[in-house]
Amino acid sequence: MHVARLPARPGRSLIDRLESYNSAVPAMLGAFDGLRLDALVMACSEPRYLLGPDEDREQCAELTAATGVPFASATQATREALEHVMVTDIVLVSPYQPWVTDLAERFWKTAGLNVTQVVQVRAPDGYSPYGHTPASLVSQVELAEVPGDAVLLFTGTGLPTLPVLRPLTSGNDRTLLTSNLCVAWWALSKAVGRHVTLSRVPYRRHMAAAARVGGRP
Repeated sequence: MHVARLPARPGRSLIDRLESYNSAVPAMLGAFDGLRLDALVMACSEPRYLLGPDEDREQCAELTAATGVPFASATQATREALEHVMVTDIVLVSPYQPWVTDLAERFWKTAGLNVTQVVQVRAPDGYSPYGHTPASLVSQVELAEVPGDAVLLFTGTGLPTLPVLRPLTSGNDRTLLTSNLCVAWWALSKAVGRHVTLSRVPYRRHMAAAARVGGRP
């Protein structure tokens, strides 16, 4: 794995920084010249919400053609993962400022998804993906009373989502997808030349109850 960081933009407004990240991507791909690569990913979701899903997909296709290597933004990788598992309804969990969250909701609706609920999560120091702890994420999602069979999409590669997968899916039929999980799935699928498994073992209350008493479902 090879990594390059998006350029720092201290002192700029959020929207200026996000726009600069999008515009920097084509030139940044040159940092990987000479490397044998299976895939390239922009592992950052927030700036892509300034675009529509069609423009996002078109830019990814253009960069794929220009480099000869499959390229996806985090949002495009997430979109392909959602299509792969045939998800149509999502609960969107967003750590972004409300105006960016609104753009994210519009992005996924325009992409054809039914956003049934938006859970706006806030870190102690404000709207910052990197300011969250797993405990704060679990607490705020549970307070939102998300249905037990919902598909939750955590947007934001800076969120500490790996530790929340088990507590938020234990004893229910929820499916949790995260930006990082979808990026990893997409990149691994490109590396091995096929779609790798992306699913969870269903939980069924009657099956669990039968197991406790030694009976059969």
